[in-house]
Amino acid sequence: MLAGAGLAPARAAQVDPEPFLRREQFRDVQLSPDGQYLAAVMPLEDRTGLVILRMADMKLSASFSLGRNTDISWFRWVGPERVLLGVADKFGLLAEPMPTGEIVGLDADGGGAEVLVGQRVVSAGAGTRIQPKKPEDVWARLTDDLPADARNVILTVGSFGDDAYTRAERMDVESGRRQQLARVPVRRADFTTDHQGVVRLATGADGDNFSKLYHRSGDGAEWTLLNDEARSRRREIPLGFSADGATAYLLTDHPQGPDSIVAWDVASGRRSEVLRDDNADPYEIVYASHGPREPIGAVFMDGVPRTAFFKPDHPDAQLQQMLERSFKGEMVRITSRTADGRLALVLSTSDRNSGDFFLFDTQARSAKRLLSRREWLDPLKMAQSRPVALQARDGLALRGYLTVPPGSSDRGLPLVLLPHGGPYGIQDTWEFDDEAQLLAAAGYAVLRLNYRGSGGYGRAFRQAGARQWGRAMQDDLTDATRWAIAQGIADPRRICIYGASYGAYAALMGAAREPELYRCAAGYVGVYDLMTRNRALNAGARSLQTFAADWVGDDPAALRATSPNLLAAQIKVPVFLAAGGEDQITPIEHTRMMEAALKGAGVPVQSLYYANEGHGFYTQPHLKEYYGRLLAFLGTHLGTSPAE
Repeated sequence: MLAGAGLAPARAAQVDPEPFLRREQFRDVQLSPDGQYLAAVMPLEDRTGLVILRMADMKLSASFSLGRNTDISWFRWVGPERVLLGVADKFGLLAEPMPTGEIVGLDADGGGAEVLVGQRVVSAGAGTRIQPKKPEDVWARLTDDLPADARNVILTVGSFGDDAYTRAERMDVESGRRQQLARVPVRRADFTTDHQGVVRLATGADGDNFSKLYHRSGDGAEWTLLNDEARSRRREIPLGFSADGATAYLLTDHPQGPDSIVAWDVASGRRSEVLRDDNADPYEIVYASHGPREPIGAVFMDGVPRTAFFKPDHPDAQLQQMLERSFKGEMVRITSRTADGRLALVLSTSDRNSGDFFLFDTQARSAKRLLSRREWLDPLKMAQSRPVALQARDGLALRGYLTVPPGSSDRGLPLVLLPHGGPYGIQDTWEFDDEAQLLAAAGYAVLRLNYRGSGGYGRAFRQAGARQWGRAMQDDLTDATRWAIAQGIADPRRICIYGASYGAYAALMGAAREPELYRCAAGYVGVYDLMTRNRALNAGARSLQTFAADWVGDDPAALRATSPNLLAAQIKVPVFLAAGGEDQITPIEHTRMMEAALKGAGVPVQSLYYANEGHGFYTQPHLKEYYGRLLAFLGTHLGTSPAE
């Protein structure tokens, strides 16, 4: 008998997926230093673009985009009339953007649009853009926008190649000419400047993936090794300098417990902890939004986010606290501020609100709503996400979020367990989640769990997931499902496990390991054969080979024992699979192997493939078909109705 047969259907839960699938109008927005313009990233169907609006009338002043699958990975005002932006490739909606290393300059009026550094620059050599000879074989990212210098910025620049060395360079934002400032004796380095624009700190890693932190006293000085993770067994990441330059702040992990912020006294070399939560890592660092950009506090995402300051008397800490009181129940970020400090652009988000942008006048203490990411979604009609805590079978503390249909109780509901992708270092949070909201609108409770290996809860918690694909990480998901049943939240006869990428792997492993617990399983752009996955990783740089051995594992027998496509005979419930032919993260062959194995084992399986989609589907018709079929699949096997 198919799972779900014999159940009385639940009351119809009609939902149109389209409002939840529609692209945000704006993703990131920043105010120009003089307050005359707004620059905003606009997600389009198969790419993202940048638009610049005049504040006086909110009319378009300039726009920029590149080709299909290109993304604006970052942008920054580098003067009142000039924006720099970073280009990335993004092969699928769920894929992390892969920076191309190209940096484009754009004037506020639309002029001066030019690739300043990267492969599309044809140059006569590094730092020049005259007498074209050959493409420049380098990538770059922004290190310091030098707020006091409207002509120059500092970049981190590297050559293409496995585990390459990098260097810090000064670049003219108009001409693109560059001058080398510093190199450091470690690969893949990121640089940190002081408030005078001097490169002072660098952190990187060689092929062993152990982090090294270096310091130097000034321009031309020798680098000194401050921390070697291979010896100290801790990772230290620079966050920035105090306003007076006497202290550098470091994000430091520990053998047990969450990460902390540590102050390193430059003169004495002493370290002192200034901020640490009992349970959670710093989720975001809070910087001063006016004057020297020094760290002053952090946001902690242990359930509902909260902000704490190690410089509570700083004027910008007091401004942040005032904004949080004014936007009660929301997470508040100052995304940018005018050079005179008067105007601030504030982003307000929550579990029910994907984001509203406000112009805040710090003198008049008044706020004006400018833009919304999704005008068509009413936050009051969205579902709330409630933080939950439970214990794994070995006693490890686990945290996550439960989202229930608006207006329902949290008793006896059909449940979708939604493991996140990644898996390592990724964290489910309280902020607005598209899939959780769509599934809740369709009548399902949604449980998202930060299983071991996830980010946000310290080094030991993250490393507890090493080589635990299909093992302890999977046990955590099973334990969370049983917890939801024991709490009376989930109807034990109506539970499905569904995820994307690693979450798809976990969904199929859950169905294989717990054939009586779930009534269906769905995998979206998943990885299902770990031997194939490791071969792909081992074909890359030494750092990827190290990652494969340390985190996925290198024992062929163990990898085969935890590959869902080789365990299809253990799966007893219907399965829905979807994948894209251009997926460069989890190639479509994984899904085809999984589907063939399920059919060979006699398991009912539905599939959906698009040859021109990647790691997550971009186009609206494809997304609508995918989610329509997913909701119909869930409705069939959990007893609720499909989408309209």
